[in-house]
Amino acid sequence: MHSCPRQLLKLPCESTGGQGQFPITQNVTVVEGGTANMTCRVDYNDNTSLQWSNPAQQTLYFGDKKALRDNRIELVRASWQELTITISDVSLSDEGQYTCSLFTMPVKTTKAFLTVLGVPERPEITGFTKPALEGDLITLTCTTLGSKPAANIRWFRNDKEVQGTKEVNATGKSFTVRSSLQFNVDRGDDGDAYTCSVEHVSLSNPYQTTEVLEVHYAPYLKITHSLVIPQEGQYFKLECDSIGNPIPEPVFWSKDGGELPDIERMIVEGRELTITTLNKTDNGTYRCEASNHLGTSSAEYILFVYDPNALGQQGPDHALIGGVVAVVVFITLCLIIVLGRYLARHKGTYLTHEAKGAEDAPDADTAIINAEGNHVHAEEKKEYFI
Repeated sequence: MHSCPRQLLKLPCESTGGQGQFPITQNVTVVEGGTANMTCRVDYNDNTSLQWSNPAQQTLYFGDKKALRDNRIELVRASWQELTITISDVSLSDEGQYTCSLFTMPVKTTKAFLTVLGVPERPEITGFTKPALEGDLITLTCTTLGSKPAANIRWFRNDKEVQGTKEVNATGKSFTVRSSLQFNVDRGDDGDAYTCSVEHVSLSNPYQTTEVLEVHYAPYLKITHSLVIPQEGQYFKLECDSIGNPIPEPVFWSKDGGELPDIERMIVEGRELTITTLNKTDNGTYRCEASNHLGTSSAEYILFVYDPNALGQQGPDHALIGGVVAVVVFITLCLIIVLGRYLARHKGTYLTHEAKGAEDAPDADTAIINAEGNHVHAEEKKEYFI
């Protein structure tokens, strides 16, 4: 067998007569199920036949003559310079090294490798228990079969990528790829979408499968109210907000540990308790309670109904605000008085020192000179001690 170095650059071999002619081929890559085009050509041929053989060295075509009975293999072009055939519905078993032969003396051959890409199957996610219970340890596994080369699997939780543990196993000429996620579920995971994405060179877009996680958890209740300061005669509403899966139902209302005392004014609609006209007898502790198969929860609200006449026009908080303002004003005045006395005392001390040395002066000019002199001596004294 002879080889042509220029084939590495997919360039034709140079002709030096019959001895210098080599068939020229190229490697072919095709997706499983597709069609492979196999071309062999020569730039110069003195009426010598070309032949294609498969990896098992079975002749497929000799010139325009079909040698192997395989309906998938068809002739496209046969001449002294070219022999082109197609193999349709390619399978992984068709992969390998094909040979083009030019029947000179001696025979010259060139190889072309047919690569078949195994298309992965659409992924399947297992491990979802519907529903999962809060605190459960679950393992999600994404599996895809039939890829070649091995496919890549990526996990996404609500469109944010998370890392899984990958496992690749060979199955004949293709691969089975698995990726797993393991975690403890809590109520925050309820409704999260887990997507398995399979990427492969044979796919223009990834194959994706998504499962939504459902988590059951015990209920939690809280009470919201419609008024900050409930007053007699007002319309008042309490609502029992519940969080739980399944939704905790029904909601039971009670007052001071017993049934609601006035069903005509106290109206229950679903999760809401409405008191149409408040009065002092409505004071007390109101409680809502609900449950699902994982537990029971309750919440309480202490209602105190104010007398609007006792509150006055300014409301119950204005007296307190007035007292605070009075205290602040008093403290400010005290600080002003103390600061004034402090400044007055230091000013008198300064004048006393300025007057020393001028007391015994016979006239005003001498007194001024003596005062300035004392000031200078004081500065010098300060410098001496420094």
